[in-house]
Amino acid sequence: MIPVGARLSRAALAAAPARADELVFRPGADPRFHWESFEALKSQDLRGQTLTVMAPWLGPDKVLFESVLAYFEAATGIKVIYSGSSSFEQQIVIDAEAGAPPDIAGIPQPGLAADLARKGYLRPLRPATADWLKEHYALGETWAGYGTYPGPDGAARLYAFPYKADVKSLVWYVPENFAQAGYNVPHSMEELKALTERIVADGGTPWCIGIASGGATGWPATDWVEDLMLRLYPPETYDDWVANRLRFDDPKVVAAVTEFGWFAGTDAHVAGGAQAVATTDFRDSVRGLFTVPPQCYLHHQGSFIPSFFPEGVQPGRDVDVFALPPYAARGPGVPVLGAATLFAKLTDNPASDAFIAFLQTPIAHEIWMAQEGFTTPYRDVNADVYANPVLRKMNDMLLQANSFRFDGSDLMPGAIGAGAFWTGMVDFVGGTSAEVVTSRIQATWDGVKK
Repeated sequence: MIPVGARLSRAALAAAPARADELVFRPGADPRFHWESFEALKSQDLRGQTLTVMAPWLGPDKVLFESVLAYFEAATGIKVIYSGSSSFEQQIVIDAEAGAPPDIAGIPQPGLAADLARKGYLRPLRPATADWLKEHYALGETWAGYGTYPGPDGAARLYAFPYKADVKSLVWYVPENFAQAGYNVPHSMEELKALTERIVADGGTPWCIGIASGGATGWPATDWVEDLMLRLYPPETYDDWVANRLRFDDPKVVAAVTEFGWFAGTDAHVAGGAQAVATTDFRDSVRGLFTVPPQCYLHHQGSFIPSFFPEGVQPGRDVDVFALPPYAARGPGVPVLGAATLFAKLTDNPASDAFIAFLQTPIAHEIWMAQEGFTTPYRDVNADVYANPVLRKMNDMLLQANSFRFDGSDLMPGAIGAGAFWTGMVDFVGGTSAEVVTSRIQATWDGVKK
């Protein structure tokens, strides 16, 4: 296989920067955008330079990201050659080890980025970038932390810039169905559980839950457990858990898994009964919200799920969302579980620094915000550009959260986060006790440490 870096450098020979008429929003035309941040980029004339970028985005996300890159090209004169990959996690390692990496990589897992940094494949970002994140991102210390790793010398530095956050702590519902049944959006976990029981008492089914996903079956259940860990305990306990300083078979973790079972393991609470959870594809389960009569009233899933809504369903008109609420006993404030893409430098190409600086401009966020599928913790953007009210609501959750934590599965060793945790959740919804499941996962983790 030809390393991606080699393919990109050859493709760049015939490339040219984007023209103004190729931009999706004409600069200066819509006053909601921070066009001054776009104009400021023009102060550096970098024409003739080429930057290679690799990330997992394909299909519609590739088109959206390239629409953002077009503004970077138009302002700086740098030509960007983007390559998306469905096997990004493997390909970026192959290219780095072959000595032909892209200049910039958009890495979806902090664990992978940390491993690349430790092996010396990443270049530290400018020192001022960490201060910028802490000042301009909501919960900036947390975000800077997810991009900071020990290098080959053991010293911790900022190696990655977080961009395009994803929100996972979401419950989707159809407002029309709620109105007809007389239901209100719950503001605490206690209210959510009471609503679940009321729907059952009214003869309905509260939840659609599906965790089937081919070779990745089980991952939607891990999101549930992670969300519940953040609501049952302080964020520091979550940090200890994902690092295995708190063992997976600790009673606190057992309690979170058991709480998930209250929702997914009770026949009356889930469409098709508890036995259907493991065999229902996560992409199909959300469709139960939109049947007549509804197969369910509630669905827990991340910000990407509108891609799998039935054709014609419009967020904000036909479906809405609320944050998975906290337990009232824990006090005010809503924690948010999520993820992000972390942009890192793999070469000393000076155009890479210009790209990281571009990500610090409001326009680099607002162009995607105004289209679809993008949220950001950047406080200085104009939320009025959002394409629909649901996206804006999700972004408000990011900005107003009392804590943010990255998807735990992405922080755990692959044998756990993409292995034993997934299969353990399948076993759990199949009837194995939380105590047995968590003990098996911990035994696997103990084996990883040897």
